[in-house]
Amino acid sequence: MTTPGIDDAVRQKPPVTERRLHPVTPLRRAWAPVAVLIGWAVHDPDQTQRQLTRLTPTVLLIVLALFVPAAALYGFLTWWYTHFAVTEAELRIRTGLVFRRTAHIRLERIQAIDVTQPLLARVAGVAKLKLDVIGTDKKDELAFLGEREARVLRAELLARAAGFAPETAHEVGEAPARELLRTPPRDLAIALVLTGATWATLAAALVVPPVLWFATHSLWTVLATGVPLLGAAGASSVGRFVGEYDWTVGESPDGLRIDHGLLDRTHETVPPGRVQTVRIVEPLLWRRRGWVRVELDVAGSSNSVLVPVAPREVAEAIVARVLPGVVVPPPSALSRPPRRAGRCVPVWWRGYGLAVTDAVFASRHGLLRRSLALVPHAKVQSVRLAQGPWQRLWRLAAVHVDTGANKTVTARLRDVEEAAELLRAQAERSRTGRRDARPDRWMA
Repeated sequence: MTTPGIDDAVRQKPPVTERRLHPVTPLRRAWAPVAVLIGWAVHDPDQTQRQLTRLTPTVLLIVLALFVPAAALYGFLTWWYTHFAVTEAELRIRTGLVFRRTAHIRLERIQAIDVTQPLLARVAGVAKLKLDVIGTDKKDELAFLGEREARVLRAELLARAAGFAPETAHEVGEAPARELLRTPPRDLAIALVLTGATWATLAAALVVPPVLWFATHSLWTVLATGVPLLGAAGASSVGRFVGEYDWTVGESPDGLRIDHGLLDRTHETVPPGRVQTVRIVEPLLWRRRGWVRVELDVAGSSNSVLVPVAPREVAEAIVARVLPGVVVPPPSALSRPPRRAGRCVPVWWRGYGLAVTDAVFASRHGLLRRSLALVPHAKVQSVRLAQGPWQRLWRLAAVHVDTGANKTVTARLRDVEEAAELLRAQAERSRTGRRDARPDRWMA
């Protein structure tokens, strides 16, 4: 027995067309065996050196003649057995040469899609799609696609995630963006020079290795300590400059667009409604210029920086775009802990502050490097009150606010009666905030 209506719907269902990645992908995959070989050599360098001394030039040529085609074949086969398809309800990715894996990504659970282009990918005209999906810590990715194909696919997936019908999603295209901010390279370079972490890591990289050499006279100890310190110093200065170069923030219907990078170009999106916490960071040496840095906690996403450096009024205008209706409390509106808090945390207690508005829970900490955290009431998952034995002696307590990004914002060293009232009131604000919050939808 058949049902005509159901049979017609099945027959009219469009077939799923599977697609492959860009043909240059095998070149990337072919490096996997090479990486394994290098990892083995680094793991036991003495054994590697002994093995290499036993090989004659003829044997080395034979090994290379066998290894290079094998690596190329591995890259080709992994590309050949990788497919992806967009169905009515999901993005399906099939991978695996020996062990098959199929990822079914529900379109309505996609919250951000980033387009990244490493330097060699930019030369080859290809790009990588990274997908942030609700409930997963690791990003699924499609690497690599043609640059134009990647942007078209990203626009289609975002349109489908917004609720557009499959037959019209192709016509929506990429939403236009209006530029809000562009960080000048000169300001970024000056900001990095005025950052204490840059000088601290550089000083450690210059001082620690000579001290270890005079103490141990071991070259391996010096290298094992000095190389990571030099890498940390480079990452905190040159690495950040390269990564945050030409930082641009634009506004579009699908969220805030962030483009940045000197060598590797990255196109990210801060999805609307997914921001759990905004932090306005103000290092000591930036205050004379009135500069701040804006960081984010986004549920299920690795996006952590919104503005690397900008004047405070410009940064607050960007924050208002991320958290509509939120006004950043001025320093004068933040209440300090009572003076007896200095018995628990001498001097540094002056850096703590708290303000609760109709829209956000705002907590500040830090004396040299100030950080003001803003949590919308609707994003608070739980509220806790904590008291150590020394705090109980001086009738102080801390109120912890947990967010959906598995992060916690804390109001420290508050009067115990104030903390109890804050706990009760914040629980009520969070309940009513979630009830009145707008749904988290794309292109709303």
